[in-house]
Amino acid sequence: MPSVFLFLGTTFAFLGVVFGAFGAHLLKTMITPELLAVYQTGVTYQMWHAFGLIAIALMQQYDPQSLLLRWAGSLMFLGIVLFSGSLYLLAILDVPELGKITPIGGVSFLISWSLLVIFSGKKQTRQRYKSSRY
Repeated sequence: MPSVFLFLGTTFAFLGVVFGAFGAHLLKTMITPELLAVYQTGVTYQMWHAFGLIAIALMQQYDPQSLLLRWAGSLMFLGIVLFSGSLYLLAILDVPELGKITPIGGVSFLISWSLLVIFSGKKQTRQRYKSSRY
């Protein structure tokens, strides 16, 4: 069964490489070093969270109906769009007001990772219970 989060994760990883190359080769001649650092932060967070989406897709293989995983993936997707997207726009357009969106993406990341912590704790507890019964 195709996974939306696997598709999103691999797509964002691909785009992270594209955006990183764009920043390293073209954008660095067009914006200040400070704004380039902001842009690079967006690329870094996008790549890490693209891998997070791929991990969620792999976890769904064990529990395809998990609401925790669906929410975690959705919030991680939202975090990439809001956090990294706002940093890209902030760096390229040099509009500081766009920085107000960035923390919303950061909170989305934090909630997503928290849901994964809860999911992994529940799975371990269930596994221990199953294995101790026999």
